[in-house]
Amino acid sequence: MASELHRAPIGCARAGFGLTLTATRKRNRVQAVGYLRTSSPTNVGQDKDSEKRQRLAIERYAKHAGFEIVEWFNDPAVSGADPIESRPGFSALLDRVEKNGLKVVLVEDSSRFARDLVAQELGVLMLIKLSMRVITASGDDLTDATDPSRIMMRQIAGSFAQYEKNRLVRKLREARERSGKLGGRKSLAETRPETVALVKELHAGGLSYRRIAAELAARGHLTSSGRPYMASAIQKMLGRRQGRRKPR
Repeated sequence: MASELHRAPIGCARAGFGLTLTATRKRNRVQAVGYLRTSSPTNVGQDKDSEKRQRLAIERYAKHAGFEIVEWFNDPAVSGADPIESRPGFSALLDRVEKNGLKVVLVEDSSRFARDLVAQELGVLMLIKLSMRVITASGDDLTDATDPSRIMMRQIAGSFAQYEKNRLVRKLREARERSGKLGGRKSLAETRPETVALVKELHAGGLSYRRIAAELAARGHLTSSGRPYMASAIQKMLGRRQGRRKPR
């Protein structure tokens, strides 16, 4: 009896030490957020296999690797080819980590982050700029900057994105210039709407381009240099490239 009483404080001390060690380990865990994505609407829901499988895999890895998941983000029925910044769930995730300084995102595997390779590498490039890490449940760091093959793919993806951006900018600029905007020559419809309206009225009355030009001159509608409009200018006002009415 005395022996049992003597051992009790030792057991209590060990239990106390165990609690202290557990608390210390929790304090030393790195905070992270979990990210889930399902492509098919039929797999959306906590009772569905996809979300449960992803969550379980991430939780197991987090416990083993020393991460504490402080919040979950989900993109249900979102394609893996969609850019990460266009996804509602991942956009909310980015807002969360930027405000609170979290730097680790845990995913089940790379396909949950992005199934399309270009979308994946462009997303990784963006997260690297934010000093963030994306780690899979198998321990693969998608933001690893030491893997030569990954670096090559990111450079290719970045070059492709830059090419697409430049192509789009050029396309928009040309379209604006054609419509008389962004430093291009403004159309007569913008500078002389009354003249254009009269041209359309006369053309609707059956007059030829030359007769319309003569009628414009008679009514005082002249070019900026004070000359009568050419038939080609009448065509442009009407938005026509070919064809003309026969003189009446």
